[in-house]
Amino acid sequence: MAHAARKSAQKEDARNQKRRILEIAARVICEKGYEGAAVQDIAAAAGLTKAGLYHHIESKEQLLFEIQNYGMDVFEEQVLFQVLNIPDPLERLKACMEKNVLLVTRGWSKEITIILHEHATLTGDARSQINARKKRYVRFLESSFSEALRRGQIRNVNPKVAAFAFLGMVLWIYKWYRPDGPISAEQIAADMQDLLFTGLAPAAATVAAAPRRTKRKG
Repeated sequence: MAHAARKSAQKEDARNQKRRILEIAARVICEKGYEGAAVQDIAAAAGLTKAGLYHHIESKEQLLFEIQNYGMDVFEEQVLFQVLNIPDPLERLKACMEKNVLLVTRGWSKEITIILHEHATLTGDARSQINARKKRYVRFLESSFSEALRRGQIRNVNPKVAAFAFLGMVLWIYKWYRPDGPISAEQIAADMQDLLFTGLAPAAATVAAAPRRTKRKG
């Protein structure tokens, strides 16, 4: 029993150490760019020798792959899995947008930034695996927009166009958002929901929601 518990604790320590290295490497790569971040820079930031870092990774590109995989794990845990069971597709999409915005704007989510910024850096099977995970998110958005369309909750729009409009709004935030800026992450999420989903509302709903204009006298 004691041996099994000790072995389990050692495995957990190893997992925590690997996550720590991935998070530190993500921060260094965000600061310097993938090409500018030397393995020695990453090792030093993690408090390791270069040889010590290679004990945990096979190569720099494999490290980038693991960072992106970890980022997708975080995204699925914090966003996708949180909204999958919302029955109303429109509410599902709105909740997804809010959670996605909050994740992208959090300072610790450097792994997410790397998925976006270094999306074309990976090669071969590693690139295919990450792209397959990204495509699952796109398909989720498309199917949710399709369902909302069938229910008459949004106007007649191509679900693929709606899905990529959603992604374009949300995923570009990392380029311009500043945590110390005048707009909070929560306000960005609310404004983006309003911009996208008001524009997608059926014509009758849009007219009903529009403010009435009073005629000028004279």
